[in-house]
Amino acid sequence: MSDLTPQSETPTPNNDKITQAARETIYLCNFRVSVDGEWLCLRELNDISLTPDPEPAHEDPKDPIAIERLNLMNMAKLSIKGLIESALNLGRTLDSDYAPLQQFFVVMEHCLKHGLKTKKTFLGQNKSFWGALELVEKLTPEAGEITASVKDLPGLKTPLGRGRAWLRLALMQKKLSDYMKTIINRKDLLSEFYEANALMMEEEGAVIAGLLVGLNVIDANLCMKGEDLDSQVGVIDFSMYLKDGGHSSKSAEGDGQITAILDQKNYVEELNRHLSASVNNLQAKVDALEKSNTKLTEELAVANNRIITLQEDVEKVKEESSYQLESRKASRSDSAPDGQVLGETRKQLKEETLLRLDVEKELEVQIGMKQEMELSMKMLEKDVCEKQDALMELRQQLEDLRVINQQLSHKSQSADAGSKQKSEAISRLEEKINQISGTVKQMETSEKHLVKQARNLNSAAGKLLQQ
Repeated sequence: MSDLTPQSETPTPNNDKITQAARETIYLCNFRVSVDGEWLCLRELNDISLTPDPEPAHEDPKDPIAIERLNLMNMAKLSIKGLIESALNLGRTLDSDYAPLQQFFVVMEHCLKHGLKTKKTFLGQNKSFWGALELVEKLTPEAGEITASVKDLPGLKTPLGRGRAWLRLALMQKKLSDYMKTIINRKDLLSEFYEANALMMEEEGAVIAGLLVGLNVIDANLCMKGEDLDSQVGVIDFSMYLKDGGHSSKSAEGDGQITAILDQKNYVEELNRHLSASVNNLQAKVDALEKSNTKLTEELAVANNRIITLQEDVEKVKEESSYQLESRKASRSDSAPDGQVLGETRKQLKEETLLRLDVEKELEVQIGMKQEMELSMKMLEKDVCEKQDALMELRQQLEDLRVINQQLSHKSQSADAGSKQKSEAISRLEEKINQISGTVKQMETSEKHLVKQARNLNSAAGKLLQQ
């Protein structure tokens, strides 16, 4: 990403223009937006210096992981700033239904999920930040009360739900910033759960932990007993942070307002493209999950057929074993037992018994596989439902952004019409000025003639007096 930095520190007209443009294009809570490839980057204008800063040699500006960290840090700034301002304006204790507070928890969840190491299980890959939050109890004994309360909450079945409950309890205790600083300072322990380039392992994590101190002025009372924290879909609502450019800079007029409106329009278009790409990716994931669901269904049907076949084989082995036992008893009662025949019969019986045991073991294995497949099918169905909900949320946001885009285009058209009217008025004023200047010149010429005539009259009067 490129900063708004000129090439010299000396004040020049170009620098003044850049400074004025930077002030006239403040929007999205004082954030500027740029696009780098498929990533949407936010940069706070207060953090953008108008003097060139040396670029770090070790950080690649095109690194997608670094861009992700920067995006998450800026979204955390937006969320925390908006939550504090709205809570102070509200002037009461916040509850679970307060929209800015919900968006804050969603953003914090995305920050904690960034760069998590994947743990592979039989049912697939698993990522959870609950293990990292449990470290706080070991480093800070007073945090053990929160962990115990989370474990005692009824209805929490997944590590994700426990992590969400932990964040809410820490915010109510006004200790969230202290706990985050505690675990961020112990990167040797965090390396077990996060990659080396994760947000919690870099300086962006420390910045977010410092921003969380401002939340200590907020009073929150969150009831989590009836709330389903396991299956919530965490989607960031970007429309909450869109603001009118005229509200941010009331003194900007004319071309400055048009520039701000066009910048916001470009931002909405890029955000629209980004959300469209996210919708397409989610749709592709849903299609892939449906295909895997179909494959698992077919494998389950094959396994059921195999189980039925094995059960039939077991029944046949049982019937053959019972038949051989009856024939052996009949042969004993009719005639003297033959040693060789008896040995072969025992050997055959032993083989049949071993075969039966093998079949039973295979049957148990197939039954276990069937149960695991059914469980994985349920998990996949739940995942598909969550993806569909997220898809609906993104589509709704896309529609909202389209409406905002239309409004901004209308504002741009109205601003263009106003600028045309102003230019016409200026041209009319210039014509009047030209006319007035011509009249003034004529009056000056007539004044010179009158002065000359007066001098002639004075000279004539002097001559007459002398005569």
